[in-house]
Amino acid sequence: MSTQFRASYYQHNGSSITTAPSLHSCSSFIISKLPDHPLSGNKRSLLLGTSLSFNSNKETTSVIRRRKRKNFEHGIVASSSNVATPIWESWKPQKGSSNPSLSDILWPSAGAFAAMAILGKMDQILAPKGFSITIAPLGAVCAVLFATPSTPAARKYNVFMSQIGCAAIGVLAFSIFGPGWLARSAGLAASIAFMIYARAPHPPAASLPILFIDGVKLHSLNFWYALFPGAAGCIILCLIQEIVCYLKDNVKF
Repeated sequence: MSTQFRASYYQHNGSSITTAPSLHSCSSFIISKLPDHPLSGNKRSLLLGTSLSFNSNKETTSVIRRRKRKNFEHGIVASSSNVATPIWESWKPQKGSSNPSLSDILWPSAGAFAAMAILGKMDQILAPKGFSITIAPLGAVCAVLFATPSTPAARKYNVFMSQIGCAAIGVLAFSIFGPGWLARSAGLAASIAFMIYARAPHPPAASLPILFIDGVKLHSLNFWYALFPGAAGCIILCLIQEIVCYLKDNVKF
């Protein structure tokens, strides 16, 4: 910054120095006192540059302060390592969010009830074959699809990519390590790595490997477990989600 101010021209004529009209008045005052001092031209230039640098830094600081004050008034907060978020902020409700209406509470809850009722009816049909489509991770999927439909975890790509991929990883981990803590740890770690790599975060799918490794009845499915019951159940849940979202947007009370 000081280099830019020193770029302002000056002329040395005997005992007087003429500065550009845009220089600060304080600099002009300092320069006017130079004739009484036995300084050479180089020393005068050095003193001039130091004076202009001081004034430019002072002006720059005032500009920054005004800009910060303006940003604060408009709600813009600059990120800084010196400003730390209080540790208790994450324990409070999200700021700016209004209280949900009765319809915003009722329709997702009704959708979850309908989903479990349909899956339960299908269990009755599949019972003679020894299969069940109602698994615990689908309850978490209901919460994601119905309560937070606009989040990345509720995207259809995320749901099916993670459900299929993590289920297959669970089968693979069981085939390599057998039942036990090593298979569960490897399956969970690989599932998280897969979701990150595929850009398909969907938290409920991370439980599928552990469910398969510990569920003896599921071992007979082998790699069919990648499609059933997780992915098959999500098809029904996604259809119900469309109905829930429509009701939330059009039937309010």
